Amino acid sequence: MENGVYPQLSSEVLENEKLVEMKTTMGTIKIKLFPEYAPKAVGNFVKHSEEGYYDGLIFHRVIQNFIIHGGDPNGNGTGGVSIYSTPFKDEFSSNLFNIRGALSMANSGANTNGSQFFIVQKKTLDPSMKSEIEKLGYPSEIIAAYDNNGGAPWLDTRHTVFGQVIEGMDTVDKIAESPTDKDKPVKDIHIIRIKILK
Repeated sequence: MENGVYPQLSSEVLENEKLVEMKTTMGTIKIKLFPEYAPKAVGNFVKHSEEGYYDGLIFHRVIQNFIIHGGDPNGNGTGGVSIYSTPFKDEFSSNLFNIRGALSMANSGANTNGSQFFIVQKKTLDPSMKSEIEKLGYPSEIIAAYDNNGGAPWLDTRHTVFGQVIEGMDTVDKIAESPTDKDKPVKDIHIIRIKILK
């Protein structure tokens, strides 16, 4: 594993990282982004945010103890484009993981990234998954993060992680716990705006 650097494990925003504030109808979420490890995903998210692409969109898929999923202008998981006009390639890094609070690209298969994203909300790690990631040789710090806080390691190397919530996981939990019908919140939960703070 590259230098054993795991930027998701610290809430400090370093010189080479970006900070965004996602204001939703249920509260505010602050997320740091990792352009060093996922430059295309971060560039896409930042430009879309600056241009107001995400303003007013809903979290169209919400699964308690798993993820909150948004970023689709169609509001049903079928839409959205990247700033590069075509879907862009996955950017998997041995430094980033789908631990609780990870911001990741949603996709419909390998290298199909557009505008949709999700935040991992899962609070626990099943014991069988723990032994699985131990067998796979995950770094001890990441095994501990999964074990102590939760996450979805089966999404690693399937979905590009490009950020981490550093403030507002209570808002993420509130969104995830909303009543749903077929995973869609009964009452729409909107992204009001995403502001680039740094």
